[in-house]
Amino acid sequence: MTSHSDAYPAGLPIGDRWVHCAETVPVIFPFDGSVVAHAPVGSAALASQALDAAQGVAKEVERLSTGTKRSILLAVHHKISEHREELENLLVLETGKPLVDCRVEVARTLTTWAAAAEEVAHLRGETVPLDLQASGDGMIGYWTRKPAGIVIGIAGFNYPLLLASHKLAPALAAGCPIIIKPAPNTPLSTLWAVHLIREALAAHQVSTAAVQLVTGGIEVGETLVADPRSAVVSFTGSAAVGHQIAKNAAPRKAVLELGSNTGFIVAEDADIHAAVDAVLRGGFYANGQACISIQRVLLDEKIAGDFQRELLARIGEIVVGDPRSEQTLVAPLINKASTERVLSWIGKAKERGAQVLAGGGLLGESIQPTILVGVPADAELWCEEIFGPVICLRTVPDLDAAFELVNESRYGLQAAIFSKSLKTAFRAIDELEVGGVVVNEIPGFRSDIMPYGGVKDSGIGREGPRFAMEEFTVTRMAIIRP
Repeated sequence: MTSHSDAYPAGLPIGDRWVHCAETVPVIFPFDGSVVAHAPVGSAALASQALDAAQGVAKEVERLSTGTKRSILLAVHHKISEHREELENLLVLETGKPLVDCRVEVARTLTTWAAAAEEVAHLRGETVPLDLQASGDGMIGYWTRKPAGIVIGIAGFNYPLLLASHKLAPALAAGCPIIIKPAPNTPLSTLWAVHLIREALAAHQVSTAAVQLVTGGIEVGETLVADPRSAVVSFTGSAAVGHQIAKNAAPRKAVLELGSNTGFIVAEDADIHAAVDAVLRGGFYANGQACISIQRVLLDEKIAGDFQRELLARIGEIVVGDPRSEQTLVAPLINKASTERVLSWIGKAKERGAQVLAGGGLLGESIQPTILVGVPADAELWCEEIFGPVICLRTVPDLDAAFELVNESRYGLQAAIFSKSLKTAFRAIDELEVGGVVVNEIPGFRSDIMPYGGVKDSGIGREGPRFAMEEFTVTRMAIIRP
């Protein structure tokens, strides 16, 4: 089995080579604090160098044939598949997510590359009847899609390989060079993936500068985002950072996939057992560090007692421990600062009258799967994104009240509802102010071929290969008088 430490060259993939970095930083395994590897740290100067290189190959990438792009995307899929197990294990070490979640991440990554390879042939325009107006008689009109230019991809720490692929695959499919910036805590799997992509590019006689990676802090991100050569910035992360990125990028396009505090409604006619199962699966996966993990559970008062009793009876099914174990479902958060923040929010909610029904403290270095009731509507646990293994229950008199509470949030990424009624399901789809509504499944059920994204403070634009490809292109209108 290949070790990630010798799977790709040292340094950063900038231009057509790997550039040495004088500074490195340890990547820490959250479970025990051990050092996984020392990752290269980039700089603003290296970011500028990457932009120069991307500009230099932009025309080459734009002119790639559809067949060549499809072949490259399939080659990347094959290469990632060959290293599937190694990437799964590396993700466990750098993110601290349980192995079961890292397996899901790699599987979804493979779906993303395969889907991009299929969608690349569907990037097209259409003809327009210009003779709709008298002055257009005899004229020909149509529009096409053209690559927007250099894409800057900035990914979050929680799903580093997948979130990077959500940007890398559509950018290549659209004919855009891309510079990816992984989260400082989790650069290793993305470095490996970029190496595999560049190998595929080289095998197709395409400049490897089409895909580059720069690590580093705020100064690196600001250099990439603010440069006028960057045509599109695609960011996944917190709302506060996303808002600043949008300001720095203006007037150029920013595609933002930001945070949430997902609402989960259990109607009076719901299958309670299935709904409890969904909360157990959807509230604690990835250690709760997922933007669409269940946070706010709204229970119709007619079933609230039964639901709560079954949930508490089954909370012990969530195994807390070493993320390398196949049985573990919750492990330590990405770092101590995150753990302290979540525990602080729990403490402040308790001071204001919230009651902890399960968990609420530490088991080793892991936050126990936690369930609370009575959390005030303006408490951080309710109105902000927890990003930890914590859910809040609230009883509501009816669906009207449930919908109103979901919509009160400044966020709007995804929501879910459990009900046996199609009328209720379609009402939720129509009335909930979110980017996606999931019926009778966890809100974390995210298809990588659907238009994924949010409204309000949860962002703007859509991901998924087909939809990100459209975000990374611009329309070009053509009007001809023969």
